[in-house]
Amino acid sequence: MNALAEFTGSLALYLKPPDIERIEEAYQFSGKAHEGQYRDSGEPYISHPLAVAGILAAWHLDPQALMAALLHDVMEDTNVSKAEISRRFGKPVAALVDGLSKLNKIESQSQQDAQAENFRKMLLAMARDVRVILIKLADRLHNMRTLGAVPPAKRRRVSRETLEIYAPIANRLGLNNLYQEMQELAFAHLYPLRYRVLAKATKSARGNRHQVVGNILREIKNCLSAAGIDAEVSGREKHLYSIYKKMLEKNLSFSQVLDIYGFRLVVGNASACYLALGALHSLYKPVPGKFKDYIAIAKVNGYQALHTTLIGPFGMPLEIQIRTRDMHRVAEAGVAAHWMYKNSDANINELQQKTHTWLQSLLDIQSESGDAAEFLEHIKVDLFPDEVYVFTPKGRIMALPRGATAVDFAYAVHTHIGNRCVATKINHEPAPLRTELKNGDRVEIITAPHANPNPAWLNYVKTGKARSHIRHFLKTMHYEESSDLGEKLLNQALRALNTDLIDVGKEQWEKLLREVTAKSRTELFADIGLGKRLAAVVARRLLAASEQSLAEVNAGPIVIRGSEGMAVQFAKCCRPIPGDPIIGSIKKGQGILIHTHDCPTAAKSRTDPDKWLDVEWAPEVTRQFNVGIHLTVKNQRGVLAKVAGAIAAEGANIDNVIMDEERGAYTEMHLTVQVADRQHLARIKRNIRHIAEVISISRARG
Repeated sequence: MNALAEFTGSLALYLKPPDIERIEEAYQFSGKAHEGQYRDSGEPYISHPLAVAGILAAWHLDPQALMAALLHDVMEDTNVSKAEISRRFGKPVAALVDGLSKLNKIESQSQQDAQAENFRKMLLAMARDVRVILIKLADRLHNMRTLGAVPPAKRRRVSRETLEIYAPIANRLGLNNLYQEMQELAFAHLYPLRYRVLAKATKSARGNRHQVVGNILREIKNCLSAAGIDAEVSGREKHLYSIYKKMLEKNLSFSQVLDIYGFRLVVGNASACYLALGALHSLYKPVPGKFKDYIAIAKVNGYQALHTTLIGPFGMPLEIQIRTRDMHRVAEAGVAAHWMYKNSDANINELQQKTHTWLQSLLDIQSESGDAAEFLEHIKVDLFPDEVYVFTPKGRIMALPRGATAVDFAYAVHTHIGNRCVATKINHEPAPLRTELKNGDRVEIITAPHANPNPAWLNYVKTGKARSHIRHFLKTMHYEESSDLGEKLLNQALRALNTDLIDVGKEQWEKLLREVTAKSRTELFADIGLGKRLAAVVARRLLAASEQSLAEVNAGPIVIRGSEGMAVQFAKCCRPIPGDPIIGSIKKGQGILIHTHDCPTAAKSRTDPDKWLDVEWAPEVTRQFNVGIHLTVKNQRGVLAKVAGAIAAEGANIDNVIMDEERGAYTEMHLTVQVADRQHLARIKRNIRHIAEVISISRARG
């Protein structure tokens, strides 16, 4: 009861009595629902929702959020339904509780997939109402504070999850105190021995440096006072996790980490921040390159301050933060400042806007992500806050993660710009799209109406938005290509049974789709095209005919045009080109792999006739194909130039050249040449044979 009295006492500081009564009613309801349930620590379960609500009360959250916090586990752990919560406490409270409840009955999924699906549900609920994540963060904080009662394996799993997901989200929302406490607790539970050793070393260092730090504090205060600057100055020890991270990233021992102390100055206004900075730079020498102005350009989570590093007495590095009182409020409470300070200033309003924009981007990423694990992967990318700030051609500032490229910038401006970008200018100079952006860069994107995302972009983009849009486009393109191929394959199988796709009735289609659990014909065609289903089997099921092997079907060959994209691939072991007799191999999940008839690799695996298809080239194939040519030539100067000239004379490109080491009078030359067909290759070979220095020429396999 003491805990309840303390909680209601904190509510009386900012809520009206009728609101407190409603919150007490939610407490009683939750207590009854959880009756007989206990935590791993042995405490009654209701102690947990009460503690979560207490954390939110410190942020002055509204009654709806507090009621939802008290009820956040009742749907998941008891028989209480969403409808009942809605009836008793209103729809907004029920929506918050639902957003916090894990998905039930996730079947045939790994723990990782189920976890990802639950994250997706929570993050999407958060995008609609930020209070969902504030309650979840408070829930996770209390769980971390009481994690000592659970088994070690669960302790490590929860701590890792906290470091990877929840702490970065807290940081992204500007909840600095929460972020740091989560990191410290997770570090203590994940690496208990390292934590204890580091804590002991820090305590020892604290004793040795106590007097020095006291002297520095006095000198800073005297310096500011002499300059007429009214400031609150406080010294703070760095958190253990941030010291550990620095040791890890820079491969340092504890004795080499000198900057374990920082100082914070809180002044009256922004002008005073810059005056204080000037005064401190005259007191101690600044470290070059370590000054950051987050006042002029705030971080994406709304954080504002001046950061500088100074060399103090005995060569001790000192990290200094200078901010106003308003900036300090936002830095400590982040998005929760909206509720803590009702007379919202410009900083808080701007933070709300930035938070809203980021939450909306979650919905954008969700719409392009195929599954929950992929969605979570994209989100993780965006949760780490190290930013670069660049300018659009019109002078608008955009924040991107460090390492972001021009492609990331294009997608950040607009999805359409990203999908259609072909080139970029950085600071008015042409640059590759993969160029990493630096602070202050002016970036201009050049687009083309028919351009499409390049799969190679996935190797260097950094933002979740860019990655999800590129993947979505490629998947869609692959799906369409596979669907077209699948339709051709099925039509071929049906013709062998003396019918055609257009002759199949609607009822037959509907019956088949129910049997094979496919959502649509297009999906079924795509599965056939990707080799997930055999066209012959689907054809017979479609016609309700008897089962027989594909070898017994007298089907006409599939026509290959070379423009089918990823649904049809050409084997690298034999490099088929138009004019070669070919055969198709069905590869599950990949579509059709085309080999030449005499390919040794294909010969080894032709024992299963159901996996092979008759294919033939279309009369007109417009694309170019890579083919290997092996030459033995006299070891003389200029022979490569003559060979290249003979190839160019036939309008062909050389894709690659490899020359063996010179051995006596002769050398081996391996070329990859782009040709239209066998006739084109024959003309090239004839031209090369006319070169006196060429001893032999042959087509290479593989």
